[in-house]
Amino acid sequence: MTVLDDLLNSLEGDAPVRMILVGAHWTLVCSRRCGLAATLINDHPHGHAMVRDAGRLHLKSARELAEYARSDTLLEASIGVAALNSLLEADESQFVELNAYDLLAQEGQGRNVVLIGHFPFISKLRPIVGQLWVVEQHPSQGEYPAEAAVELVPQADIIAITSSTLINHTLDDLLKLRSPQATLMLLGPSTPLSPVLFTHRATLLSGAWVIDEEAVVRSISQGASFRQVEGVRLVTMRKPV
Repeated sequence: MTVLDDLLNSLEGDAPVRMILVGAHWTLVCSRRCGLAATLINDHPHGHAMVRDAGRLHLKSARELAEYARSDTLLEASIGVAALNSLLEADESQFVELNAYDLLAQEGQGRNVVLIGHFPFISKLRPIVGQLWVVEQHPSQGEYPAEAAVELVPQADIIAITSSTLINHTLDDLLKLRSPQATLMLLGPSTPLSPVLFTHRATLLSGAWVIDEEAVVRSISQGASFRQVEGVRLVTMRKPV
């Protein structure tokens, strides 16, 4: 059973889809609440793969749309993960107002940290933690290619994985590389704030909870990067001890 299977199977009930917005950087689906996911697009030389039933997606239920998360077409999977997140009803009393950078800065002092995915706080984080390895599909200078995860992840005391790996279906393989003693964190707006992830050895979930639908829609529709997106709380859930 994959992480995605367990997340989809954990959803309770269904809801109509009230809105779908695919922005340049972020995808939003509103049903029970509003859910976010990174907008990922396959690399095709002659245009992008088509989204099934585009123009009629709002006629599907949120559960039906969440099944798109299984798709190998990345844009469909982005829509599916956003729909999945739109159906989650997290216990907000479990949230701590803490963003991913502050969390890694606290937890990573003097420790080996591997970060799967490029984040804008890397240059600030590097002098704080003991050792920082950044693994990226398209690495910049000083970063490592995706295949280096096999060597680096088992060495890490803290493993921080972008939840975009849920969209491109690489998360399960990365989880298998974790040392049993390591702290495992999933981060980014695509993160499902669901205790299901704790059963897959996640320790920390650092994501975004939409609190102002109008502000989020306005930001994403105007091409906002995540630091420009308004109407969200940056929150963290910690695995119960």
